[in-house]
Amino acid sequence: MKTLAITIGDPAGIGPEITLKAIQGMKGTCRFIVIGDGPVITEAARLTGIETTGLEVIETGYIRDSSFKRAEADADCGKASASYIKKAVELAQAGIVDALVTAPINKEALHLAGLRWHGHTEMLAELTDTRDYAMMLCGGPLRVILVTIHVPLSKVPSLLTIEAIERTIGLAHKACVMLNIERPKIALAALNPHAGEGGLFGNEERGIIIPALQRARSRGILASGPYPADTLFHQAYRGDFDIVVCMYHDQGLIPLKMVSFDKGVNVTVGLPFLRTSPDHGTAYDIAWKNKANPSSMIEAIRLALEVTKSRETKGQ
Repeated sequence: MKTLAITIGDPAGIGPEITLKAIQGMKGTCRFIVIGDGPVITEAARLTGIETTGLEVIETGYIRDSSFKRAEADADCGKASASYIKKAVELAQAGIVDALVTAPINKEALHLAGLRWHGHTEMLAELTDTRDYAMMLCGGPLRVILVTIHVPLSKVPSLLTIEAIERTIGLAHKACVMLNIERPKIALAALNPHAGEGGLFGNEERGIIIPALQRARSRGILASGPYPADTLFHQAYRGDFDIVVCMYHDQGLIPLKMVSFDKGVNVTVGLPFLRTSPDHGTAYDIAWKNKANPSSMIEAIRLALEVTKSRETKGQ
C-alpha cells in the first residue's frame, strides 16, 4: 500500500476541513500521514464530525491550543503552514512517503510571517534545490503548464526568454510521460492577441516563443504553435492537444477552472518527488463553517496514487 504525506495547509483556511473529508472519502486506498498540529485537527474533526482515531499525525508544534485565528490571514498560521511543508519535504526526501499532497496555503499569511515565498511551487523548489520546475494544472480534458507563475502581469514579457520557454516545453513533455502519455502533443499559447499578428500586436512570438519551439522540436519533442489563446483552449478541450504551455498564470488557469473548478489538481513538475494539490485557495469566506467541498483534494490524492502506482509498474 502506498504512503502519502498530507499537509493540512493554512490552519485558518479550509485545508484542515478538506483534509479530513478527503481522507475519509479515500479511506482504505493508501496509508496517510497527516502533517499538521493536534489542536487544529481536533477542531476540524469537531467541526466535520469525522472520527480521527487511528489517524497518523506528525505535529510541528506551531499551533498549541484551539485559540488560533480562523478565516483570516495570520502570521502564526503562515508560519505553521510553512513548517508542515518543510516536514513533508523531509519525509519525501528520506523515502518515508511515496508522494506529497498539500492543502492550500495563503500568500498573505506567508508574507505576514516574514516568509519570502509566494506559494507552494517556489517553496518546494527552493527546499529541494530544484532549478527546472513548473506548475502544471489538470482538470477535466485540459492540462496546462506555466512558464511564469506568481508575478505581476506587467513583468511577464521581461521574464519570457527562449531558455525559459524551451525548459517549460521539456517539462510539459516530462509531465505527460509521467501521466502515461508517451508521445504527447504539446501546444504553445501565444502571448499577444492573434499570436502577434505578424508583429503588429507584439514581437514576443517571433522573437522568443518560436525560437524556443524550434529548439524543443530539434530535440524530438512534438510541440507546435504559438496559437492564439482565444481559440487554443477550445482545441485542447476537444482533444487536439495533450497539454498547453501558457505564458502566464491566468492564461492557463482561467479556462481550466471554468471547466473543472471543483476538481482541478495542481502538480509541481521537476521535483525529486511527486507533489499534488487541490487547485484552489484557502477560501477564508467559507473557512471553519463546514461548507468546503473536498472534491479537488480527493482528485489530488487520486492522481498521486495513480502516478506512484504507475511508476512502480514501470520499475521507476
